[in-house]
Amino acid sequence: MKRIQITHKTEYYYNTPVIFGAHRALVRPREGHDVHIESSVLEIEPQAHVRWHRDIYGNSIAVLTFAKPGPKLSLFSSLVVAHYVENPFDFIIDPNALSYPFQYPAEEQAELIPFRLSSYPRDGAVLRLWLSDLYSPGQLINTLDLLKNLNTHVYKSFQYVPREEPGVQSPAETIAFGTGSCRDYAVLLMEAARHWGFGARFVTGYVQMNDDQHGATHAWTEIYIPGAGWLGFDPTNNIFAGAEHVSIAVARDAERASPLSGGWQGPVDAFDRMEVSVKVVPV
Repeated sequence: MKRIQITHKTEYYYNTPVIFGAHRALVRPREGHDVHIESSVLEIEPQAHVRWHRDIYGNSIAVLTFAKPGPKLSLFSSLVVAHYVENPFDFIIDPNALSYPFQYPAEEQAELIPFRLSSYPRDGAVLRLWLSDLYSPGQLINTLDLLKNLNTHVYKSFQYVPREEPGVQSPAETIAFGTGSCRDYAVLLMEAARHWGFGARFVTGYVQMNDDQHGATHAWTEIYIPGAGWLGFDPTNNIFAGAEHVSIAVARDAERASPLSGGWQGPVDAFDRMEVSVKVVPV
């Protein structure tokens, strides 16, 4: 077991006070057998009413409503989590899924339908061509080897570029540009896995940084394998998601996993800048 402290501050500055609409914040880790929250602090400016609920994916959502306008919107979150998964390879794949292609069990197929449908169907031809070096129809290959090769293929094919602007690139855009952020890598891996028929979903959260890793706020992909369940693949760092990863939210599409979203009313030129500060350190 390891303990990790996560400190995250996001600030939006405006040239004049503006009226803030309801905002949706994803800051609370997904708890389970692997992650427990030991302590948490959430501070918001201007003062806001916070209402918690779980969305369709089981993510904890903080809905913020503001009574007063202000020249700044600030969200500060400080958490200490206990992480109990130290070996990301501690799983057993169902014998029927050891080799690809395989069929998902009938009792799982209905639940996996949304995660097997492409979010970018127009990019199918581009993805098929880009994936042709990894797999050919009719080939029989070890399932885990195929997905590890895919993770490495994303890692080696593109230049990592951090992007602060909202949204993600489509798979075709990432392939055409040859660059991308962790969000773009995760979306490309997710869509590539879906192209092969796997159930896959987008994950946002935090990663404890090493010298050779990009991270802090982070995104990666989970792929469903019978017997093993949802396995995390981090194409930005070419690793399995393990004890250094803390998941905040999962979703079928990246747009549903934005850390902070909402609107404001004021002059069109009121927005000045955004500042984000994140620390993920061992305790």
